[in-house]
Amino acid sequence: MSDLKWLSRTELLIGKEKLMKLQRAHVLVVGMGGVGSFAAEFICRSGIGEMTIVDGDVVDPSNRNRQLPALSTTHGLSKADIMAERLLAINPELKLHVIKEFITPERAVQILSNKYDYVIDAIDSITPKVTFIKTAFEHQVRIVSSMGAGAKLDPTKLQVVDISKTYNCPFAQYVRKRLKEFGIKKGIKTVFSPEEPIKESLMLTDGSNFKKSAYGTISYLPATFGSVCASVVIRDLMEG
Repeated sequence: MSDLKWLSRTELLIGKEKLMKLQRAHVLVVGMGGVGSFAAEFICRSGIGEMTIVDGDVVDPSNRNRQLPALSTTHGLSKADIMAERLLAINPELKLHVIKEFITPERAVQILSNKYDYVIDAIDSITPKVTFIKTAFEHQVRIVSSMGAGAKLDPTKLQVVDISKTYNCPFAQYVRKRLKEFGIKKGIKTVFSPEEPIKESLMLTDGSNFKKSAYGTISYLPATFGSVCASVVIRDLMEG
């Protein structure tokens, strides 16, 4: 292991032993949108030694209000490629694996057949998300799953709870309902907001990539979800 001077402030806070735990860990982040892109960056900046990032999408102009890879100069470019370049610019020694694909049921099983110390689910479409959570649950992989960051405004409301404890989140409600069909009622750590959703912000979409609708979003809320997801991973990994 070479120069870790760039992590000196982290080591000052958590100590060398816990920093070494992070250096030895492999974290998977699925989805490089508003939640996952920020989660991936915070994971990288924490000193995680190995990461896998997954996203098959390209930057759309509508992403610019909330997604880290989305700039006026990156429209049409791969989110995974942009994030890979950014993560390696932060830590050139990061062992990084990039999967530029949308999550299908088959790929969820294949991807999770590899060994990860922790997984962040930042998928924003119900069917791929449920498939991914179900597969992680069956493989007994440690996972934290982001629920809906749309239709809400207050970042101070976020909580980390078991999925069975979520409420006032339409996205979480759909996920719970689908997971129950597979006999999964609890045992999934989630980040969610109990803030009442602004229902007027709902819009229908063309249904591509398993997504039939979307809520309006504000710049900081998905990033806060990503930050909390990353904090769960980092804190849990440090403790064992």
